[in-house]
Amino acid sequence: MTPSLQEMMRVFGRIGLLSFGGPAAQISLMHQELVEKRPWLDEQTYLRALSLCMLLPGPEAMQLATYAGWRLRGVTGGLIAGGLFVLPGAFVIAALVGLYATFGNLPVVQAGFLGVKATVIVIVLQALRNLSRKALTDKQHRAIAALAFVAIFALNLPFPLIILIAAIWGFMVFDGAPAATETPAPPNPMGLLKTTAIWGVLWLGPLLALTLSGQKLLSDLGWFFARLAVVTFGGAYAVLAYMTQTVVTKYQWVTTDQMIDALGLAETTPGPLILVTQFVAMLTGQLEGGASLAVAAGAVALWATFVPCFLWIFLAAPYLDQLAARPRLSAALHGITASVVGVILNLSVWFSLNVLFHNAPVNSWGPVSIPVPDLGSLNLTAFMLTGLAGLLIFKFKFGMAATLGIMAGLGTALHFL
Repeated sequence: MTPSLQEMMRVFGRIGLLSFGGPAAQISLMHQELVEKRPWLDEQTYLRALSLCMLLPGPEAMQLATYAGWRLRGVTGGLIAGGLFVLPGAFVIAALVGLYATFGNLPVVQAGFLGVKATVIVIVLQALRNLSRKALTDKQHRAIAALAFVAIFALNLPFPLIILIAAIWGFMVFDGAPAATETPAPPNPMGLLKTTAIWGVLWLGPLLALTLSGQKLLSDLGWFFARLAVVTFGGAYAVLAYMTQTVVTKYQWVTTDQMIDALGLAETTPGPLILVTQFVAMLTGQLEGGASLAVAAGAVALWATFVPCFLWIFLAAPYLDQLAARPRLSAALHGITASVVGVILNLSVWFSLNVLFHNAPVNSWGPVSIPVPDLGSLNLTAFMLTGLAGLLIFKFKFGMAATLGIMAGLGTALHFL
């Protein structure tokens, strides 16, 4: 069945507005809308597309929506589906940045954000638990996860290097089962070259123009988020540690607390969590030059982050049947996924130290650098809020949005008490 463009806009607009709760919830929502309710995609095509999107850098749920649109109505359908998945959350993020820049430093607002931060700790732990159950299926994958955690937590190795090593390890060691079917003929290489040229220029041309025009902040933001788009394997959680290393330590665009606030607010919006890049960029622009620079910075971040997603899908989608018949690529992906578990564990520790303790100095022994919290600086309020958030999510099965709202309210109430 080939839907009309109007019907696609209605359905994918609905998906974009309701896509709360991270990629797991978003993938489930799309399955319900595109496979169960409508005969737009069959089960096997949907699952193969999901596997492809997990292999690519970038937010897998947004790319899955883009693939579905491409499968239904070509490039136009892909643009509609991918765009409508991102735009609702982008507008919400823009509004939140304005409110945060205006009221974020008020004590009562900071108290509310403490509840949000406490909930984020639990949300990341939940993501770690769910992913580890699927990814760490044997001793070798558990070893990859452990080594990835040590590499980023203690040795401060860059995230792209870690996933590259994990992919090579997976490709070389974890051999897959033989293909059940013959490998289909590859697509026309000239068409792929044309796609690469068009979308490559669309993606990087504006960034080059910013550089040549002397817009240093905007070009720095654009090139950083363009690099980030290439290495964002495993979703936003996995790449946040690498992102934080750069925006907090290297460029000093935002503080660690602002970075945690950005993630907490991004959790409350529909769309991919990687919209946190837009929040960071807009807050940086707001602090540097006011509202107009914030809008420009947000547009640059969105462009640099999401235009390559269309490039990856429009290049890879014609190869989907071929990828399904090549088991070693699946093995490489499994290696990457295992390393992502270790990176998310690092993120969980990083969040916990920064939220629960006022002071966590870094101790160094040669190439090893480990943050060691001062136990006397424990924030008892944050500790209690984190415990309560854990009860709401793990024991009472509260949803993410409801828990964030409750904990923000409790943080505010504790401020007045």
